[in-house]
Amino acid sequence: MFDATAATLDKAAMQIQVAEHLGPILPWLDMCGIAVFAATGALSATRRGQTFVTAAFFALITGVGGGTVRDLLIGAPVFWVHDAKVPALILTVAVAVWLTPQRWWSDRTFDWLDAFGLAAYAAFGAAKAISYGIPPIPAALMGVMTACVGGIIRDVLVGEPSILMRPELYVTAAALASTVYVGLSLAGLTPLAAGLIAAAAGFALRAAAIVWKLALPAYRGQR
Repeated sequence: MFDATAATLDKAAMQIQVAEHLGPILPWLDMCGIAVFAATGALSATRRGQTFVTAAFFALITGVGGGTVRDLLIGAPVFWVHDAKVPALILTVAVAVWLTPQRWWSDRTFDWLDAFGLAAYAAFGAAKAISYGIPPIPAALMGVMTACVGGIIRDVLVGEPSILMRPELYVTAAALASTVYVGLSLAGLTPLAAGLIAAAAGFALRAAAIVWKLALPAYRGQR
């Protein structure tokens, strides 16, 4: 009984410490990332004429996939299991996509939503990892994983080539956002300032890749 009570108190203390580190704004950045990724998941289903149940499932798996893997790896409680706001937000997004005309959701809209979600989620993922005491380099990698895993699962489920296989800068934009956050955090910036700057940097790079088709050089084999 005493051990269980002590463990509960330790968990509560950790949650308070994490909340203090992240501040009041970064969780909103997280929710924005979840919402736009959920929208891309629901759109992937509706474009293929699937049922609402499938659209809602795609919204869920895309919205929380990366964050779930991150939380399991850093030893945190899986965020959406303990926060009713997250499933409610995802369901609301799925309903909104389902009820609006398909012409509102062009490929361009899909790309821009995905770009925003990528940048926001990468910055928050790195921030949460740091708040749990993860060292800088693994924390940056957690940001990348947070931003990319949900989209990978989405693409695999719908049978599209994974985002990892696209030539345009994508994972690189997530890596930039998470790395900038870690660097600014180490430099002493507040989580709010670091998060906003990091998300803006990641979004700017992904936006440039969308507009100008920027890509890293591909491997051409031995010569």
